[in-house]
Order: sequence, then C-alpha cells, then structure tokens
Amino acid sequence: MKNIFVGNLNFEATEQDVRSLFEGFGTVDRASIATDRDTGKSRGFAFVEMPNEAEGEKAIAGLQSKELDGRVLTINEARPKADRGGDRSRQARW
Repeated sequence: MKNIFVGNLNFEATEQDVRSLFEGFGTVDRASIATDRDTGKSRGFAFVEMPNEAEGEKAIAGLQSKELDGRVLTINEARPKADRGGDRSRQARW
C-alpha cells in the first residue's frame, strides 16, 4: 500500500479529479481531499491510497510538478501523522 500526499491543489479540485490523475498509473483505492472542519472547504491538499507499491512510485515520479487546474502539484509519499500529545491533562495550565 502506498499512501501519497498531493499538495498545492486548486481549491475547486474534486476527489474525482485527483483520482483520475492517479488512475493513469494504476489502481486507486481511495482519494480524499482534506477539508476545513468548520467550513467544509478544501484545504488545498489530498491523500491518495494505491494498493500496489510500484504503481504508487510511478505515480509519484510521473506526477511530480504536473499542473492541474492551473496549479503545479507537489507529490510525495505521505508521512505518518505526528503524535500531538492528545493527553492535555498533563500539560501545564497557566
């Protein structure tokens, strides 16, 4: 499984737009655009999951710096989400 970060998306881009871009390189399990929790609007980036590692690598290489809807995309392998220390009860209170 290859999890891919897609940055600098046009705020009007849809998940289908992103999926279509990656399907040229292989099977896409999921494409999801990050949205603002309060407004529901796009945050300008997405994540794509491809089940085949080799196809994922080809997609990263083939789509790096590609333009979509007038914006040059940033494509990288996604990094695991950092732990933000969810237990706030141990943090100092001012």
